[in-house]
Amino acid sequence: MVDLSHYLPILLFLGIALALSSAFVFLPMVVSRLTGSHKPNEQKLSEYECGFPAFEDPRSQFDVRFYLVAILFIVFDLEAAFIYPWAVSVFTLGWTAWFAMMVFIAELALGLVYAWKKGALDWE
Repeated sequence: MVDLSHYLPILLFLGIALALSSAFVFLPMVVSRLTGSHKPNEQKLSEYECGFPAFEDPRSQFDVRFYLVAILFIVFDLEAAFIYPWAVSVFTLGWTAWFAMMVFIAELALGLVYAWKKGALDWE
């Protein structure tokens, strides 16, 4: 027979997390409905930060190169996050860890060369 009483704290934690996240999502919507702040009008939709209407559509598309540079930054930022703990413990892990990291760095270098050849790093 399996004793499921050990799972009670986990279920309690998940229940509290679900209740709090639901409250954070739905409570502001209910309060806005009750206070009438959901009804748009001319004054509510007016510009309040800069004082004049926008020159163009604020939902204009960004150049895809911006996203490529951002993704490359995240990849190499994560590389640094992986290399630091490896560098701290490489002497205790042995040659297997050293070769694994060299394969990882080689893959990242190939990715960088590929992005460079495709022109992802060229900004006009």
